[in-house]
Amino acid sequence: MIRFETTHGGFTVELFDNDAPLTVANFRQYVDDGFFDGTIFHRIVAGFVIQGGGLTADFSQKATRPPVRNEAANGLLNERGTLSMARTDSPHSATSQFFVNLKDNDFLDHRPGHHGYAVFGRVVEGLEVVDKIAAVPTGRRKGYTDAPMEDVVINSARRVKAPA
Repeated sequence: MIRFETTHGGFTVELFDNDAPLTVANFRQYVDDGFFDGTIFHRIVAGFVIQGGGLTADFSQKATRPPVRNEAANGLLNERGTLSMARTDSPHSATSQFFVNLKDNDFLDHRPGHHGYAVFGRVVEGLEVVDKIAAVPTGRRKGYTDAPMEDVVINSARRVKAPA
């Protein structure tokens, strides 16, 4: 489990170790390194996703580790509240950026001829905070479209124990 504390509140994520082991190991390493601290949700598309994990508040890209292999064929679906890895058009290009699905986005799922986006976790507490972030006004900012017009900062992302 990972607890995110943001300028808009906190939320907790369960990670799917068995379904996306490479992706989860990659994500946990970024968490353990404190990489996400001070990064922002730089892309917000209401009714679609909030995306973050790679840019600082001045919209500078942080240096990342090498990409992780796409595990989108794991059978998990891009449903509301799930976390997936963001990537370029290259299927195996995901590094640190992730997104939270704001609704069921089946067109992002793996299928024949479409590599898809790897689901590796789910928000288990604080989905209302994700929705609050999704409601932040957006526009063009620092060369990015769908950027929040106010900073939505990840103050910290830390491992936490699952409730007993």
